Amino acid sequence: MKIEHAYTIVTSPGRNFVTLKIVTDQGTYGIGDATLNGREMAVVAYLDEHVIPALIGRDPQRIEDIWHYLYRGAYWRRGPVTMSAIAAVDMALWDIKSKLAGMPLYQLLGGKSRDRIMVYGHATGRDIEACLEEVARHVGEGYKAVRVQAGVPGIASIYGVAKKDGEPYEPADADLPAEHVWSTSKYLNHVPKLFAAVRERFGEDLHVLHDVHHRLTPIEAARLGKEVEPYHLFWLEDCVPAENQEAFGLIRQHTTTPLAVGEVFNSIYDAKALIENQWIDYIRATLTHAGGITHVRRIADLAGLYHVRTGFHGPTDLSPVCLGAAIHFDTWVPNFGIQEYMPHTTATDQVFPHDYRFEDGHFIVGETPGHGVDIDEQLAKQYPYKRASLPVNRLEDGTLWHW
Repeated sequence: MKIEHAYTIVTSPGRNFVTLKIVTDQGTYGIGDATLNGREMAVVAYLDEHVIPALIGRDPQRIEDIWHYLYRGAYWRRGPVTMSAIAAVDMALWDIKSKLAGMPLYQLLGGKSRDRIMVYGHATGRDIEACLEEVARHVGEGYKAVRVQAGVPGIASIYGVAKKDGEPYEPADADLPAEHVWSTSKYLNHVPKLFAAVRERFGEDLHVLHDVHHRLTPIEAARLGKEVEPYHLFWLEDCVPAENQEAFGLIRQHTTTPLAVGEVFNSIYDAKALIENQWIDYIRATLTHAGGITHVRRIADLAGLYHVRTGFHGPTDLSPVCLGAAIHFDTWVPNFGIQEYMPHTTATDQVFPHDYRFEDGHFIVGETPGHGVDIDEQLAKQYPYKRASLPVNRLEDGTLWHW
């Protein structure tokens, strides 16, 4: 069996998605997610110009060999563009291998470690009361875990909070990066009040999460973690940028609030010190951005040695292809923690038919051979690409926030 041809598909049924399709000379095909939000076309060029020509004629069943061939053959290793391209190939090859075996992907990985996958949803509001209403809506829909984000008085627009109450949050909302104003002091003074209100209304049984979006220094994050300890968060996410992994050591010294990080990670090396020193509790590296199933398995295995669990990033700028593969991975991985879930648009679900399903706050994995997600290429053509960028933050004095 050989790879006969491969090609990229770019579509935007709500968000921009890049899909790689690999077809063998026997007609079996697999698809992988190569979406890199805000830099989608860079990955398309990388795949079209460099990766796909190197795949033609290769045996698609040699997943491990092809992974290392692409990783080492580039010389310029790692980085989001390279690793997203490799991940798409890897995901598609696992899809092919599972189809050839006649098994759903989780069986090929080692079988079920659990019967259902707990997910968390996103509740946002322009103020605390509006946010509580969104939490109530999620609880009513069966969610057992909810990420809670609310507007802060004195800050006009906050990354992570929907611009209108009751609407889905959309971060990539401008052609070029928008500039938001940020105040750390106002945020730190306000957030504990949010979680006090959540616990007062919903009690202790609901799992509550919060994303800081990399906006604090280590000592500021330590303060926040300590002040929210009475509210028993499931995790505090991305409280500081992780380029300096040792920063989490400082935070860990001051708080018992569980810490999560990793959605922007590209490889095991981004997480090595964090895991080995037990500075975090959840690793959030995604299959699409961290080299695919082959590489994320290694991250998860290392994490398992140090009591660190998975908590995969799962926003709507990762396609149902990534989500479907992640649900299979979640079903298998021994040290599973939780799975992020932002529902895709109806149009997205139509372009990417899939067999996973949401039920009572959990995902149930499908039994279709492969990862259970396909793409309707004719329908995808109806949704052309449109550039969309994520925002940046400036302090109130105009300084571009650079931590």
